[in-house]
Amino acid sequence: MLEALCDFQVTIPEMGTIKAPEPPIVIVTSNRTREVHDALKRRCLYHWVDYPDFDRELEILHARAPEAAEALSREVVAFVQHLRTEDLFKKPGVAETIDWAKCLLALDVINLSPEVIGDTLGAILKYQDDIQKLQGSEAKRILDQAKATLEPV
Repeated sequence: MLEALCDFQVTIPEMGTIKAPEPPIVIVTSNRTREVHDALKRRCLYHWVDYPDFDRELEILHARAPEAAEALSREVVAFVQHLRTEDLFKKPGVAETIDWAKCLLALDVINLSPEVIGDTLGAILKYQDDIQKLQGSEAKRILDQAKATLEPV
């Protein structure tokens, strides 16, 4: 990575060194699961991208899972948005929202329920400790909060 950012080239053992004719624009993304070396940090400009608001995330979900019914899509986004306020090791991103909606569609789910959430938490939470926190009444509590914020369509 440093070679690409400093010298605008990459060395591939089987092929040799490939140098960019012009300095490239390099975009590095991170989910912060690993520390980035200081030498790399010095060569980067940072822009933090926060989670989208409800309307934007719903728009993204419509684009990526258009077959999902409006009511289910709204429940999914509201639930994930509320889930992000919980103390979790890894909060779900937009990719998990999309994956979860597609999972629910594959299971012919029409509306969220605590049982459905419990059965499909692995689509939105990637750590067992987080999944265990949301079993039972916790999933129901968050679902009730999420549904309370939804405006009738």
